[in-house]
Amino acid sequence: MDKSKGIIEAEISKALTQWEKSYLGRGSLSVKSDILRDMIIVTLRGILTPAEYTVCEKDKEGLLSVKRNRNSLVESGLEELKKIILTLTDQEVISFHTDISTHTGERVMVFKLSNNLQNKLS
Repeated sequence: MDKSKGIIEAEISKALTQWEKSYLGRGSLSVKSDILRDMIIVTLRGILTPAEYTVCEKDKEGLLSVKRNRNSLVESGLEELKKIILTLTDQEVISFHTDISTHTGERVMVFKLSNNLQNKLS
């Protein structure tokens, strides 16, 4: 692989923004991707709608409902996300973890890879 770590991180951020817009119907305000050992950690800011913030503020059930629904949407597109990572990094995703903060409207995605991508790029 002859691309730098920074270029691949930028490509991942751009591809995930495009995926959000085409799959979820809207994109986050900002996306930052970091390659760390055998993981890609993606932070997406500004993903909740004003209505979702309102529901989250009302009660705990509303908050849990928004988390559950948003996580289900992302998980339903997981195969496509794995293909994006494979295409950009030549690495297979062996596990995926995600959570959303209903307080800050920030989502974190962690792609666990089959190999140490950071070492391959060094």
